[in-house]
Amino acid sequence: MPTYKAPVDDVLFLLKDVFKVERYSNLPGFSDASPDVIEAILGEGAKVCEELLAPLNRVGDLDGCTRHDDGSVTTPQGFKEAYQAFAAGGWMGLAANPEYGGQGLPYTLAAAMNEFSSAANMAFSMYPGLTMGAAAALAVHGSDEQKKTYLPQMIAGTWTGTMNLTEPHCGTDLGLIKTKAAPQADGSYKISGTKIFISAGEHDMADNIIHLVLARIDGAPDGVKGISLFVVPKFLVDADGSLGARNGVTCGSIEHKMGIHGNSTCVLNYDGATGWLVGEANRGLNAMFVMMNEARLGVAIQGLAQSEVAYQNAAAYAKDRLQGRSISGVKSPELPADSILVHPDVRRNLMSIRAFNEAARALVLWTALKSDVAHRSEDKAALQAADDLLGLMTPVLKGVLTDGGFENAVKAQQVFGGHGYIAEWGMEQFVRDARIAMIYEGANGIQALDLVGRKLPRDGGRAIMAFFGELQAFAKEHEANADLQPYVKPLLAALGHLQQATMWFMQNGMAKPDNAGAGSHDYMHLLGLVALGYMWAQMAKVALEKKGAGEGDAARMDAKLITGRFFMERMLPETGAHLARISSGAETMMAMPADAF
Repeated sequence: MPTYKAPVDDVLFLLKDVFKVERYSNLPGFSDASPDVIEAILGEGAKVCEELLAPLNRVGDLDGCTRHDDGSVTTPQGFKEAYQAFAAGGWMGLAANPEYGGQGLPYTLAAAMNEFSSAANMAFSMYPGLTMGAAAALAVHGSDEQKKTYLPQMIAGTWTGTMNLTEPHCGTDLGLIKTKAAPQADGSYKISGTKIFISAGEHDMADNIIHLVLARIDGAPDGVKGISLFVVPKFLVDADGSLGARNGVTCGSIEHKMGIHGNSTCVLNYDGATGWLVGEANRGLNAMFVMMNEARLGVAIQGLAQSEVAYQNAAAYAKDRLQGRSISGVKSPELPADSILVHPDVRRNLMSIRAFNEAARALVLWTALKSDVAHRSEDKAALQAADDLLGLMTPVLKGVLTDGGFENAVKAQQVFGGHGYIAEWGMEQFVRDARIAMIYEGANGIQALDLVGRKLPRDGGRAIMAFFGELQAFAKEHEANADLQPYVKPLLAALGHLQQATMWFMQNGMAKPDNAGAGSHDYMHLLGLVALGYMWAQMAKVALEKKGAGEGDAARMDAKLITGRFFMERMLPETGAHLARISSGAETMMAMPADAF
């Protein structure tokens, strides 16, 4: 059976030492999040994830969810009780508005907790995660009455939430949506249509499920300009807040999936279900994007989480598994063989995963802090800068961390050899669960197109230029620090590749859009590598300072510095290959006639 230990110490190192979280104490919610409070919250959250959620991960994979003849769905054994305990502990509303029952703590803390819960049990964590995404959309775009009706119950976890976009004929191209909304005399709408791939769409864990549904009002314009967003509860809510009649939405079936079996992925049929407009008519995508952006950051964290739990189990296995002798000489003569950790190729896999995980965690928390500034600061310049960075990095985080999460789960599985292919060791579940994160909430190819086509040129490239400037300023500030140069010089070289790629798009992407499309995946990963490299440079700086001052655990800081060097020497140079592919353009990629495929 696999095990999991939440990386609390690493999160604390990042928040306290690298990003200096106390500098944000002027923002709402941060004054209540002193270093001691943060440590206590993360420690308790770790226990919940390690002791309550992790033991149910394999149970959920084996049992799956069951749909009954009446359309109801039963979740795996233990899920309902675990969910109720999770909700009762206040974990769902950690960063939610206190006006509606939340604790109002920084989103950054919720992001850290999200990693812990997703690593412990990814399928389970989707139920509260989707609920808080739906709550965020209602908080921004819902009417006062809708907020009062739904948010307290969702934040408390008494009710859960979903997002309903996809239809059988319509995935990424939401302009093809056919679900209809017929206006009623009382101001409500009758929603009719079918939605597929609806995570947590029907289950037995909460009293009500609040669906946010994209649909087209009768007579609305074609395409995305005619899409509206509606709130459609499973049970109608009476004026006094009590639950009324069952609404016209039912689970037609549960998808049989490669992974995340513990989450009920449903086909939902809307047969004249009563719904209410959220925000303005025909502007549903604007409202839904609040939820989608939250979800994309959550999915990025899922990629990191699966990579982390897979690494932990692979590293433990490598230390215990005896097989062969070291090619540089016997290391454990008292044993019949050396542990496989002596073999360079095993270390290549483990070091690659670890170097990715530690930088990815830093990037998640760095971006989460930007999100807190963007949503809580009253300084207009700081708010705009944070919002720019958030917009630029959201597709990068989603694409790079989920691609990397899957690749790393496979690398960790490889460390186990044949045992990694056997279900009881748990590694093949991590591989299967990690795979979906590359697909849902916008497949990673779409993230890359969004980055290159929308986020990069937005506001004249203001966000990417600010990112360039921040890295150059960091390098300039530390150019005299000889100990830091093994981290700064490779970062500057990689930044040069990113700048060249950006300029190439400016010169070649507008006139021939296929050039931008052909290079978008490589650009996303190039930018992601540079961002991860920047995280390592910052972590190395702090590790060197702490060692020099004799503070903290010297062995732990040495491990940081070694891991950072590994990233700089063996992973960051891939930026050159990405640049070469981008610069080759689209000609060969698009030359093959369609009938030759």
